[in-house]
Amino acid sequence: MTTRSEHRTFPDSFVWGAATASYQIEGAVTEGGRGPSIWDTYSATPGKTFEGHTGAVAADHYHRTEQDVAMMKELGLDAYRFSLAWPRIQPTGSGAFNQAGLDFYDRLIDQLLEAGIDPVATMYHWDLPQGLEDAGGWPARDTALRFGDYAHKVVETYRDRVKIWTTLNEPWCSAYLGYGSGVHAPGRTDGADALAAVHHLNLAHGLGAQAVRDVLGEAATLSLTLNLHVMRPDDPSSPSDLDAVRKADALANRAFLNPVLDGFYPEDLLADTASVTDWSFVRDGDLEITHSGLDVLGVNFYSTQRVTKFTGDHPRSMADGHGASTHSAWPGADDVEFLPQPGPYTEMGWNIDPSGMTELLLDLHHTYPELPLMITENGAAFPDAVIVDEGRVRDTDRVSYLYRHLDAVGDAMDAGADVRGYFVWSLMDNFEWGYGFSKRFGIVRIDYDTLERHWKDSAYWYRELTRTHTLPAVESASDLG
Repeated sequence: MTTRSEHRTFPDSFVWGAATASYQIEGAVTEGGRGPSIWDTYSATPGKTFEGHTGAVAADHYHRTEQDVAMMKELGLDAYRFSLAWPRIQPTGSGAFNQAGLDFYDRLIDQLLEAGIDPVATMYHWDLPQGLEDAGGWPARDTALRFGDYAHKVVETYRDRVKIWTTLNEPWCSAYLGYGSGVHAPGRTDGADALAAVHHLNLAHGLGAQAVRDVLGEAATLSLTLNLHVMRPDDPSSPSDLDAVRKADALANRAFLNPVLDGFYPEDLLADTASVTDWSFVRDGDLEITHSGLDVLGVNFYSTQRVTKFTGDHPRSMADGHGASTHSAWPGADDVEFLPQPGPYTEMGWNIDPSGMTELLLDLHHTYPELPLMITENGAAFPDAVIVDEGRVRDTDRVSYLYRHLDAVGDAMDAGADVRGYFVWSLMDNFEWGYGFSKRFGIVRIDYDTLERHWKDSAYWYRELTRTHTLPAVESASDLG
């Protein structure tokens, strides 16, 4: 349990980590036998990303791995959550595996272990091999089958060294933003495709889980990371607003939680989306595969959503708070309106409401009381405009954000939620998908001209937290070093 005092203390066993994703930091997109991904294609398409930015170089982590691991050690991290780039390991998504790609992660994992840092590997963080997209992408069943083959290979390769195996990161984004609204790669806009992608991502998770269990048995720690949405009605006394919450919750949350943890798709989801698809892509036996169970659920949290029933007598608001800029990210929810949230806001335009973190963790605890939880992403983009000697960034807004959200995690733990750790998003500034390099989430600043790394105040603050397991005062950050 956490201890409430002037500055909250966390248990000695609590895991402190940082998270990144392959396409956002690695660069070297044509080196070492790596094949193209959907994000290479999408970001190279005019008009898709801010000022045409791509991840071709990103933070150049591919060439600076040793430096970055040394930085993690200095930060005092217990664990590092990274993703394996499927096209670096299997360039076309099927057929031969690329030894140079396997060797890259082999070196990274060994360096982490030598530094005393537990590797937490995500098998898929959105960079689908372009060859699989050309063959149909996630709306095609074969993509899930190919993922199962890939999962077996990586688990067999790194079997004795990876602490936690996470199959997928935020399948909500892959399905709805990639195939519904088109604001993420591959940029397709079809509601039926988005829902087929939901199922095939769930199926891929189940096949990945089978790989982990088959290879590692009881020694495995299996995880799935979801960006679960905290939905609140505009008017809590309005039955129509409560129904809007129900409908959005089915698409955003239960479409992933139920097949994995309960072995079914919710009936209201199937009914709500019947005009979009008949769900015939769900075959006999699929739900036995998706129903994998988990050793720990990864939770990504940034903001909350406020919804109402759309009546058609005013322009619809699209402010859903997680990058879905068009309503087509929500197939079958044509009568749900996402309302602007009261501030304050991060630079992404997302509202800052730490109470949503507590609410989400307790909802999960009450629904799945035996399931351990881990915060696998939480952080914020701010302008980082105040830079002082040696490139140090006075990012007080970020420190305050992290302090308040970790305090909210502690509130959930005090109320009984079994939360095992926290991974800050992100270790370093990176390619922020459609926003390119215009948004900075890192606790370490990347100079995109020189690729030099500079610790922000938040990095020094986080190091003090990993040392003491006690939340340092926000105002102390600028004095730490």
